[in-house]
Amino acid sequence: RKDFDLFAQMDPAREIGGDFYDFFLVDDDHLCLTMADVSGKGMPAALFMMLCKIILSQQAKMGKSPARILEDANLEICANNKAQMFVTVWLGILELSTGTLCFADAGPEKLLLRRDGRWEFLPKEMSGIPLGMFTDDPDGSGLFPEQTLTLQCGDVLLQYTDGVTEAKHEK
Repeated sequence: RKDFDLFAQMDPAREIGGDFYDFFLVDDDHLCLTMADVSGKGMPAALFMMLCKIILSQQAKMGKSPARILEDANLEICANNKAQMFVTVWLGILELSTGTLCFADAGPEKLLLRRDGRWEFLPKEMSGIPLGMFTDDPDGSGLFPEQTLTLQCGDVLLQYTDGVTEAKHEK
């Protein structure tokens, strides 16, 4: 496809872990983008990451909204989470024909937008809870609030996990 560009990079630390990203076409006009980070390290985090990635992908392929994808994925993850792990997630659905990006999150870092040559953090009025923690919505406002952004030609979005902010330079 020539109507969008994607770039993703993952540089693992010393051991296997649970950061992941995914992107795929839901249909001819909708692109799903996901960035996530599982709690913990090692093989347990990697296995939990694969479970979460599959669940999120299956939910997105049903044509749901980002908030509904996260809600339903959260229920499924909580139902099978004896290890009490959790995952922070940013998930967006981009409508390619209009540039409209609808997204919701479950506790990740702020999204960066580059427009007209300037980088800025997008305001984050409310963040959802990490998936796998609990299923109750205490105040009835929805566990995963959605936001909408219209992308323009040349805009760049940057999402990252806390691995970037926690990285240490060794000499």
